Amino acid sequence: MKEDITTIPINDVFEPKVGCPLCRMRDMLEERSTVYVTGAAMMEPDVRIKTNEAGFCRRHFGMMIKCGTRLSNALILQSHLDKIKTELIPKDVKGKPDKKKLAAVKTLTQTCFCCDKVNWGMEHMFQTIFASYTNDAEFRRLYNSQQFICLEHFSDLMTAAMNRGISGKLLPDFYSDTSKLCGGYLETLHADISHFCTMFDYRSKGQSWGNSKDAIERSIEFLTSEPVIDESAEQDGKN
Repeated sequence: MKEDITTIPINDVFEPKVGCPLCRMRDMLEERSTVYVTGAAMMEPDVRIKTNEAGFCRRHFGMMIKCGTRLSNALILQSHLDKIKTELIPKDVKGKPDKKKLAAVKTLTQTCFCCDKVNWGMEHMFQTIFASYTNDAEFRRLYNSQQFICLEHFSDLMTAAMNRGISGKLLPDFYSDTSKLCGGYLETLHADISHFCTMFDYRSKGQSWGNSKDAIERSIEFLTSEPVIDESAEQDGKN
C-alpha cells in the first residue's frame, strides 16, 4: 500500500488484522488526545479556554489521570472548576433560577474536549480510508482481510460513506465489503453464543465447547466497541 503522511496511521491500524481496525483507530486517537492535553498543551491559553468550556467525560478523565501527572490534572481541574463556580453556579444566588445558566450546565455535562478531538480525527481518517479504498487495490485487499468491524463503527463508517465519502458508483462495493466484515462476524458470534447456551442443556454433557467459552465477552465487544474487563480476574492477579 502506498504510504504518505495521511496513510501511515491508517496502515498502522489495519495491518494487525485482529479485532476491529476502527476501534484501534479510536484508541490511538484517544491516547494521543489525553497525552496532548495533560502535556505541554495544558499551559497553552487557547487550549485551556477550550478545556474550560467543554470539560471532559468520565472515560477521558480516567485516561488523563493514568497518562498525566497529578499536578497537570489538578491544574486543568482548577481552572475548569473556577469557570463553573464563577460563571455558572455561584454560591450565593437570589431570585428565580437562571434558565440560560442551567442550560449551560446541562450542556457542559454532555461535552468533552477529548471526544471532540477524537471525533474530528475519526472523520478525517474515514476520508483517508475512502480515498485509499477508491484508489489503491492493495488497500482494498487489506480492508477486506480484517477480522471484523464492530457494530458502532459499521454504522459510523457507512453513514460517512453515504454522505459523499464514497462515489455513488463504488458505494455498493464498499457497502458489500463492509457488511461482510460486520455481518460475517455477527453470524459467527450468533453461532458461538447459541452453542454456549446449548452447553447448559443436560443433553450436551460431554460435548465440546468449541469457540463458545468467550462468546459473551466477544459479543459485548462487538456490540459496544469496548472489550470486557474481568475485574475479578485482575484482582486475582494482584493477590
